[in-house]
Amino acid sequence: MQSKTMKMAGTDEVPVLMFPNLEETGIVRHGFSTRLGGVSSGDFASMNLDYKRGDSKELVLENFRRIGAAMGADMKDMVLSDQTHTTNIRRMTEEDRGKGLTKPLDYHDVDGMITDTPGLMLTALFADCVPLFFVDKVHKAIGLSHSGWRGTAGRMGEKTVRAMQDCFGSRPQDIIAAIGPSIGQECYEVGEDVAEHFQAMFSGERLSDVLLDKKNGKYQLDLWKANYYILTDAGLLPEHIAVTDLCTACHSGLLWSHRKSKGRHGELAAFLQLL
Repeated sequence: MQSKTMKMAGTDEVPVLMFPNLEETGIVRHGFSTRLGGVSSGDFASMNLDYKRGDSKELVLENFRRIGAAMGADMKDMVLSDQTHTTNIRRMTEEDRGKGLTKPLDYHDVDGMITDTPGLMLTALFADCVPLFFVDKVHKAIGLSHSGWRGTAGRMGEKTVRAMQDCFGSRPQDIIAAIGPSIGQECYEVGEDVAEHFQAMFSGERLSDVLLDKKNGKYQLDLWKANYYILTDAGLLPEHIAVTDLCTACHSGLLWSHRKSKGRHGELAAFLQLL
């Protein structure tokens, strides 16, 4: 793996990707998993973090235990989202600790999570969609959101920032953010039905950055740039935003990709915990 924006951490057995700008805040533990270091097999080999795709729950829980240990975290402190490509955001509190893993979920249709509860590890699943990390060092609050093309078209990043403002008094200029590994523009062809959402959102140079028109009714969509523009529009400072350079489809030996695998895959996870 060669990346200018992320580094490999964790352990030799269980690698974890990290953003230096989030680490440098000094108030969070975070990471993004790879396919490596787990106990699942077959289409899910080896670090699969979703038992809803047909893998054994026992094996998936062991994978969570292993990657948690590699980050210095405990699975009982993790809380899962319930992703359905919405822009719904839920404030997670102490009572949510463990939900989705050691305790059942009692909420639905949640693609974004925010919290100011120390020790609670926000956890979301990915296999091409964009993970968005947010850290407010001033008010000691965090956010983690799942943003595929639908979430991006719905400005999930901006909505997460606004939720942090409303709940914690966060100021956009204080938030440190990261746009994590997902499918990159060269690998992400979309049709008119998807393109029209971004044509309505952007114009001029921004539109040409986000959407490459192939002149055949097909387009190459750049979710990284789209989310970057959404975050700067929300008031985040450009120097406070790290943007990945790791495409899940290009690095399919390291990362899960729904499109590359034609739907036969496990799931990656993003983790963010306030210390």
